[in-house]
Amino acid sequence: MTQIILRCSRALLCLAVALSGCWAVLALWFRLPFDPWLRLGFAAGFALLTLAVILGLSRPRRLRALATYALALATVITWWASLTPPATRNWSPDVERQVTGELNGSHLTLTNIRNFTWRSADDFDATWENRSYDMEQLQSLDLFMSYWSGKSIAHMIISFGFADGQQIAWSVEVRRERGGGFSPIADLFKANTLSLIAADERDVIGIRTNIRGEDVQLFRTNTSPETARALLLHYVATANHLAEQPQWYNSLATNCTTVVLQMIRRIVGELPLDWRVLANGYLPSYAYDAGVLDSRLSLQTLVERGRITARARAHGLQQDYSTLIRQGVPSPGD
Repeated sequence: MTQIILRCSRALLCLAVALSGCWAVLALWFRLPFDPWLRLGFAAGFALLTLAVILGLSRPRRLRALATYALALATVITWWASLTPPATRNWSPDVERQVTGELNGSHLTLTNIRNFTWRSADDFDATWENRSYDMEQLQSLDLFMSYWSGKSIAHMIISFGFADGQQIAWSVEVRRERGGGFSPIADLFKANTLSLIAADERDVIGIRTNIRGEDVQLFRTNTSPETARALLLHYVATANHLAEQPQWYNSLATNCTTVVLQMIRRIVGELPLDWRVLANGYLPSYAYDAGVLDSRLSLQTLVERGRITARARAHGLQQDYSTLIRQGVPSPGD
């Protein structure tokens, strides 16, 4: 029995060293501010140390090996904790500015709303606007899911609708530097910061339907105006905080889904944990089971009637884009 316990303990220790070593190797590779060959040297060196320690755990001097590894890992962790998200960089034009908001009575004023006119991914007219909204006129909350990599992964956008026909869409995005890209693995290791974009639907939805050709699905929710107002104000508060204190984007912990769910939890309380939060392409199923979508129709019907890409491409990025994409999309209030 003692031998079994020792072997299990050694196996768990090997696993802990291997996992922490993998994390440290990737952190060094992605975040050291050196040229690629030097980063590769540091990462490879830590990988060799990790392997040597794992092999050394079955030898007499295993305590010395563990002490050496613990010191090296502590050094990496200390360096990692010192990394702070930058406030200024040569940002990509589409995430160059951070929206902020101010509430006076029932009137909400948003600064730096994005309203780009897209002709292609690289050809656009960049326009940033200030707009005002009467919160008493807020009527609806719509969910957009934009599928760009199969059925499991999607980008989520929340749009708020007002009685006068205005829509303001909010998108949690990666704040890339000019010429930079999106990498789910790199963005686990403090590669980019978080950006909260408030935009005209013709911009932030239109680039996905008409320029990128993604499978965009629109779901009308039965969220009450009171809950929608509370969520919109949480978006504004989060945006104002990001403007003052930048935050790292993280592909798993701080992304387009988790940020929104954190805000929703502050309004409705705890939400049940569900695998569909991580595989966020299945969030419509999660919302349907939670009673947020129109239960008079099947989920498959809502998905098929909510696909807007073909309709958007047929009409183009016109000024009445928001009205056109909603034609035929079921609404719980109908």
